[in-house]
Amino acid sequence: MSKKLVAYLLFFVVLVLAFYFFLFKGTDNWKTKLPVISYVKPFHFTTQDGLVFTDRDMLGKVCVVEYFFTNCKGICPRMNANMKTIYEAFKNEPNFMIVSHTCDPERDSAARLKVYADSMKIDTQKWVLLTGRKDSLYQIARSAYLLDDPKNNVEKIEDQFIHTQFFALVDKDGKVRAQVYDGLKQTELDRLKKDIGTLLAEKAGSGSFVNGIFNNNPQ
Repeated sequence: MSKKLVAYLLFFVVLVLAFYFFLFKGTDNWKTKLPVISYVKPFHFTTQDGLVFTDRDMLGKVCVVEYFFTNCKGICPRMNANMKTIYEAFKNEPNFMIVSHTCDPERDSAARLKVYADSMKIDTQKWVLLTGRKDSLYQIARSAYLLDDPKNNVEKIEDQFIHTQFFALVDKDGKVRAQVYDGLKQTELDRLKKDIGTLLAEKAGSGSFVNGIFNNNPQ
């Protein structure tokens, strides 16, 4: 092979590398990312303080999502004890939030959720508890967070009850990432903490916000 041809090949390689450097410079596109499995859809619920909370309030924050009910004597106390370890690890992160939905809104009023939050000794700016219409709460659990089988929507709403130990993880752009996490297993909690750190390091706007405003398809 002639020296001239070798020089041309080296020049081409350098040119390609320079192209990709400037293409991805200042972005997270070169990093291996947690897969997108779904996206947050528009919703309108009520917080423990009786305030309106919508999908827009999650924008720009990494959020851990769960479903529970205040008078649960089974898995919920263990789930929320474990969730509090997540809260303690990230409560000082300005772009982090935990979003807990009741699966028993008939009994879990805003006032009752407030009492529960006070008993947990949590900052409700960082860990918000939500109530609302049962059909809306259940619909988003299934269609957005994938915390329950969507096929269960065919049942009468009064006959339904979601009781799950799984958590979902949402990025700053409203995308549900990775896969659900078992809130009762330490290995899953450790994985969740690692993935939260990964998403906190990602820049917001690395993809389109997908809750029906710009793009309805996860990428």
